[in-house]
Amino acid sequence: MSDTPAKKTGDAPKGATSRKQLGFFGRIMQFFREVVAELKKVVTPTRKQLVNYTMVVLGFILFMMLLVTVLDLVFGKLVGFVFGGAPLWPLW
Repeated sequence: MSDTPAKKTGDAPKGATSRKQLGFFGRIMQFFREVVAELKKVVTPTRKQLVNYTMVVLGFILFMMLLVTVLDLVFGKLVGFVFGGAPLWPLW
């Protein structure tokens, strides 16, 4: 066992108590300073990365369009068969 006393879980860090409370406009200015600081961290992709990301997105969109089209066709035919007596084949 250690001889050092345990810390309470509710204790605030040492620097947190010395901060002054900001007013309304001070908080707004702090928000904008933090936004600018985060925007400085943004890295612009290279042309190769941008083309790659674009192709991935377009491929995913194409896949989802085909999936929704097939499901719409299948469910539409099933609904027509169940409620309207339409034949399942031919598909058109």
